[in-house]
Amino acid sequence: MKLTREEIDRIATLARLSLTDQEKDKFADQISVVLTYADMLKEVNTDTVEETCQVTGLEDIMREDVEEPVSEETRKKILSQFPKKKYDLLEVKAVFDNKN
Repeated sequence: MKLTREEIDRIATLARLSLTDQEKDKFADQISVVLTYADMLKEVNTDTVEETCQVTGLEDIMREDVEEPVSEETRKKILSQFPKKKYDLLEVKAVFDNKN
């Protein structure tokens, strides 16, 4: 599928690209090769191939946010070493800022 210069002009306009005539010819050839390859893939029979969204096997790992008991001595040590406290709580910078 060979793209015309007009089609390349349209693609460049949509992508907000300013192309020289030489670049238009170059990209017409390159994009045409990609589209020809994509057309070849249409010929492959995928009727028995199961759909997949990823192939690495990686999964998100989530764990419950569970409170773990700690001794009063450890708790006091942590509180004494933390720079900002509010009552018996550790004060940290805001993670989410609603200001725009």
